Amino acid sequence: MPNRFGKLFSISTWGESHGGGVGVVVDGCPPKLPLTTEEIQVELDRRRPGQSDIVTPRKEEDRVEILSGVFEGRTTGTPIGMLVRNNDQRPGAYDEMRDKLRPSHADFTYQAKFGFRDHRGGGRSSARETIGRVAAGAVAKKILALADPAKPVEIRAFVSRVHDIEMPVTALAKFPTLAEVEATAVRCPDAATAAKMIERIKAVRADGDSVGGIIECRVRGLPAGLGEPVFDRLEADLAKAMLSLPATKGFEIGSGFGGSLLKGSEHNDLFVVRDGQTRAATNRAGGVLGGISTGEELVFRVAFKPTATILQSQKTVDVHGHETELMGKGRHDPCVLPRAVPIVEAMAALVIVDHWMRQNAQCATFKF
Repeated sequence: MPNRFGKLFSISTWGESHGGGVGVVVDGCPPKLPLTTEEIQVELDRRRPGQSDIVTPRKEEDRVEILSGVFEGRTTGTPIGMLVRNNDQRPGAYDEMRDKLRPSHADFTYQAKFGFRDHRGGGRSSARETIGRVAAGAVAKKILALADPAKPVEIRAFVSRVHDIEMPVTALAKFPTLAEVEATAVRCPDAATAAKMIERIKAVRADGDSVGGIIECRVRGLPAGLGEPVFDRLEADLAKAMLSLPATKGFEIGSGFGGSLLKGSEHNDLFVVRDGQTRAATNRAGGVLGGISTGEELVFRVAFKPTATILQSQKTVDVHGHETELMGKGRHDPCVLPRAVPIVEAMAALVIVDHWMRQNAQCATFKF
């Protein structure tokens, strides 16, 4: 099922950029979970277009409608269906793309796979599909908040780099608050770095160009023991979740690629006893060993490419195999990272809830 993600806690997204709407079906949610449209809307408002002057000007309120699975403010245990209608549709703006293939877009590959494609804003390949992920992620976040009230799981993603501008190491040492992340339009918790990032995004937008960068995500409050030893390793499922997002080009956890340059004596996380528990003195593993969570902070990074749509003329080929030119026009994000932050958080929450349920199904149901 190519449009489904997860095993015990699963989602299926549907809809296109310029169709009637987009949405998601969430299956496996426990019953009696308190849930309101307002809680889901908070997350969607962080993702929606038109929220600042450094993102796409497309005007969409992205108001969520819960169609099923919730009764009198609580989940029923049945599939939760959610819909967000598309309002600010301008399919005519994409007439040129009916035959011309946009460079670095999925136009060519969709045409090659299906022999037919929805050219209006990319159709299914549009990042508008991620609305369903964020709505489902809001449900997952609510589960994590209530799973262990004494130690709620906190998921915090933020922009750590835009183009060649990155947060200083000293700033990365701190787990940022949500208020710090949301304080600027670029969602970088370091104010001085954020100002430089915003300036760079505005500069490239003025040139009709775009930039990419890196989002770091940190999760604290996770118990040890979540994940699987081989194919469904926690970091493997996180990597799949993140690389399934539009515009992603890389994933690393803990020390990542940089860790490969160290010696084992430099890289190993030594075990210590802290507060009567086995803990790691350092966390270069990023919170996962052997595919299973260690109980330390989960730390990973996702690389996003520059937005493929730019307001510059580019050489390309049409669907008939003729070389041509594509005029730069349309509405786009000059940098996708600010709006991708809540999407990364949503996908992390979906993976964690699924593994939490799998752990309980395997190890907590039967007492031998």
